Amino acid sequence: MPRFRRILARLAPAVLVLLTGQPVSADWKILYYDSEGRAVGIEGNEKQGERSGGTRQEYAPAGRSGRSAPATGKSGAGPNGAGGDLANLPANLRFEAGQIIVSDPPKGFETRARQLGFSVLDKVTLRTLSVEVYRMRVPRGTSVPAAVTRLRRQFPGLSVDANHLLDPSAGKRTAAIFARSVMGWGKTAATCGRGLRLGAIDGAVDVEHPALNGRNLEYRSFHGASRRPGAMDHGTAIAAMLIGKPSWGGLLPAAELKHANIFEVNENGRVSANVFGLMKAVDWIAGQKVHVINLSVAGSSNQVLDKVLIKAHRMGYILVAAAGNGGPAAPPAYPAAYHYVIAVTAVDVNQSLYAHANRGRYVDFAAPGVDVWTAVPGGGRAQSGTSFAAPYVSVIVALNVAKQRTKTPDAARKRLMAQLLDLGTPGRDEQFGFGLIRHPRDCSPQVAG
Repeated sequence: MPRFRRILARLAPAVLVLLTGQPVSADWKILYYDSEGRAVGIEGNEKQGERSGGTRQEYAPAGRSGRSAPATGKSGAGPNGAGGDLANLPANLRFEAGQIIVSDPPKGFETRARQLGFSVLDKVTLRTLSVEVYRMRVPRGTSVPAAVTRLRRQFPGLSVDANHLLDPSAGKRTAAIFARSVMGWGKTAATCGRGLRLGAIDGAVDVEHPALNGRNLEYRSFHGASRRPGAMDHGTAIAAMLIGKPSWGGLLPAAELKHANIFEVNENGRVSANVFGLMKAVDWIAGQKVHVINLSVAGSSNQVLDKVLIKAHRMGYILVAAAGNGGPAAPPAYPAAYHYVIAVTAVDVNQSLYAHANRGRYVDFAAPGVDVWTAVPGGGRAQSGTSFAAPYVSVIVALNVAKQRTKTPDAARKRLMAQLLDLGTPGRDEQFGFGLIRHPRDCSPQVAG
């Protein structure tokens, strides 16, 4: 066994490159899997013995099939019911245990899938987007990656993927109050945004918070029927940033907001969202004829989600998303990294990049997102993260769309590029994108519905 471990330690970096296409350092990691194919822990030369429930399994990310092994430990508070160390795993390794999602399957799919051991948990028709989505349980003893592979082989061309988890794109909490003057915006008039309809997909909202009292807010939750909504801190902050009272820093206080919660508390006490809930939320908001959809969430690329969001994009909706808080070495965060989405990163009062922000060619713009004063249940506090930068770009895009200045993401990018501060290396770069938004928030004349 010691000899095997030494051989594995030498080969692991090369194996990871072959399996994931990602270069790795000389440090090695072994992922542990449970019987559902969930990664439940890590062992490596930097994190010896970090594992929570599960036995050693095939050395492969959850995107690959492998043998199943029985879980041996207790479930903790981490993703997929595993230990907290899973928070350090890539987004593509985090998904709902034993579940997959399928869109627009062919005739006879349900019968054939049942014969293969799959069962339907939910079947939803996204009426606005004209997409039918299934949430399915994988066969007993089959890992999620293996189940996805099996269906793709049985039904060539089928859109099927894991029910990936999403996280709110909020980083660490801070105590200082951030001066929004970095945007070049003055005091907000109470009538700013009248006639605008904004869409936001985020967390639960404290609709009785003083910042939202009297605001034009319609709130719906798309959490699972057997689960309760997640905490209200993040969702309340985003809603108040978008349409809160001017005294609370609301950017467009007279606008309408259609806010969808997708975050829920799972059976192990962890708050997260999944792709199935996100797709239902997108469908509802797309039916509300909003001028922009703000997405302060981040996760893995997902084949089925991509199909649904492209539908919304082709219907004329502009999506603005947080670039993610995984840090300099993190892979691209989705949906921000999809080419038809405008990706926003965060800077501080000194126009320095947020330390935990993702980097990448997909980043489009920067906006304030460090020490931003936000409303939270019971009062307010300063918070940091790319989540809190996205609303600044969303409100500018919404104003331009409502005033018929732009209709597509590319047109929106061009208008935003016309007035910005280039940060970092000249031109577009992987840290700040095109640069810091300096576009004036023009609230007059009032937009029409």
